[in-house]
Amino acid sequence: MEFRTMRAFVEVVRQGGFSQAAKAINATQSTVSKAVKQLEEEIGVPLLDRIGHRSTLTSAGEIVYRRAVRMLAQREELFVELDDLRGLRRGTLRLGLPPIGSNLLFAPLFAKFRQRHPHVDIRLTEHGSDQLEEILRAGEIDLAGSLLPVARDFAWQAVRREPLVALLPHRHPLAEREQITLIDLKTVPFLLFEKGFALNRIILAACARHGFEPQIAARSSQIEFIVGLAATGLGVAFFPRLIAEQRHHPGVRYVLLAEPETDWSMAMLWRRDSYLSYAAKAWLTIVRESYSGE
Repeated sequence: MEFRTMRAFVEVVRQGGFSQAAKAINATQSTVSKAVKQLEEEIGVPLLDRIGHRSTLTSAGEIVYRRAVRMLAQREELFVELDDLRGLRRGTLRLGLPPIGSNLLFAPLFAKFRQRHPHVDIRLTEHGSDQLEEILRAGEIDLAGSLLPVARDFAWQAVRREPLVALLPHRHPLAEREQITLIDLKTVPFLLFEKGFALNRIILAACARHGFEPQIAARSSQIEFIVGLAATGLGVAFFPRLIAEQRHHPGVRYVLLAEPETDWSMAMLWRRDSYLSYAAKAWLTIVRESYSGE
C-alpha cells in the first residue's frame, strides 16, 4: 500500500470529488482516479460508491479512510522527529489559521517568531476551523487555530475568548437594545459564513437548543461582504466582539448576544499524544507568552 495512493484517496473524500482532490495535490484528475482504483484493487473491495459526479464512502471505505488519515499523519510525524533528532533547526512550521480573527490575534506573532527563529520557514494554510481540524488530523499541518470545544483527539492552548455580537441594520427594531437573544432573532434570516467555519456550528447548535432552525439568507467567507449584507437588511450576522469592533459600518449596529455556550473561544490545536516539532513548540511558546493573561 503506497502513501501516494492513500493521499489521493484521502483528498477525494476530504474535498468531495476527484477534480477538487486533483487541484489539492497538484495532479491530474486521471492520476487521482487511477490511484484510487489501484488502492481499491489492492484492498479487494470498493471504497467509494460513485453516483454521477458524487462519491460517498462505502463501509470498507470508511475504515480505510480512518486508517489512511492516521498513517499519513504518522509518516509526516516520523520525518519531523528524525529532522529534530539530527539537530536541524531550519525546518518548517506548518501552521493552519482561520480567516476570522487571525489578522488581529496571530499576525503580530509572526514578527516575533521570525526574529527568534530566522531560519525556520512558515508554511501557512488558511481555511475555516472545521476544515483545518481535518487537515490537522491528516498530519499535513502541525498546529491549527480553531474554536473550543474540540474533539478529544486534540490537545489545545487557549488564545482568546470573546462574546458574540449580532450585526443588525441600524433601523432594525432590535438594534437599539443593549443585548439580544437568539429567540429574539428567530424570525430574522441569518447571514452565515461558508461551510467549514466553526462559528456556524456554535450558532446553529444554540438555535437547536432553543428548538428552531434559522432561515439562511446567504453565506460568504468574506467578513466585509457579510457586514455589507447586514447593512442592507438582508439578515442578521454574528461576529466575535473583537472582530466587530474593527469593522465599523454606518449602517450596522452591534448588539451583544446574551446566549450561554456561544462565546468565540480561539485556541491553538495539535494532535494529542503526537510528536511536536521544534518549530511547533517554538510557536506555542510565543502564543503562550502573548496570551497567557487572556
